[in-house]
Amino acid sequence: MAAATPAPGRLIAIDATRGADIRTEAARVADDLRARGIDCAISRWDASGMFEDLLAGPVAGRQVSPRMLTLLYAADLVFRLRWEIGPALAAGRVVIAAPYVDTAVAVGVGLGLPDGWLLDVLRFAPAPDAARAAPERRRDAGWRPRPDRGYAECCATLLDGAPTGLRKRRARLRAMAWLEARAVATGGLKRRHLIRRMVDIRRRVDEV
Repeated sequence: MAAATPAPGRLIAIDATRGADIRTEAARVADDLRARGIDCAISRWDASGMFEDLLAGPVAGRQVSPRMLTLLYAADLVFRLRWEIGPALAAGRVVIAAPYVDTAVAVGVGLGLPDGWLLDVLRFAPAPDAARAAPERRRDAGWRPRPDRGYAECCATLLDGAPTGLRKRRARLRAMAWLEARAVATGGLKRRHLIRRMVDIRRRVDEV
């Protein structure tokens, strides 16, 4: 008798303008899902190590711009989709992409890039089955140059030495405004609603 084909997995996007908020929310969603018997995995930023390699190079040799950082994020997301997200979805797992597309777009908008260009660059990424903008904490604080914290903080680190500088607080405020408008436009879910949707989907799959 042939082995049963796994039911297709589901993709959850967790986005925010601070790496700490993304990690915290992704862990809470994962814990809630696992408590309900749903197998899930978390795909995190810089799985490819490209940003880590860039940071490891000499500071004087860094020639970076917001557009370049967006393209690097897109390349890293291609890596994550190919080697982390895709295989887990094919195995029937729930994958939490933390962060996903909207974080990169929001950060890019904060850095002065048009959202149309940013969305076009990242249009290859499949739409998630559910999305949530993580609660933004320390809303009055700008991005700290702490690349270990997340994508926005890495950008703040790499752009610190740019000729034009980076107004980190103003940039983050623009990013938050875009992300909040995006959540309203796309119907971003509260955590309990997101969990309920995943449970309902899994129940329907199990009944087939």
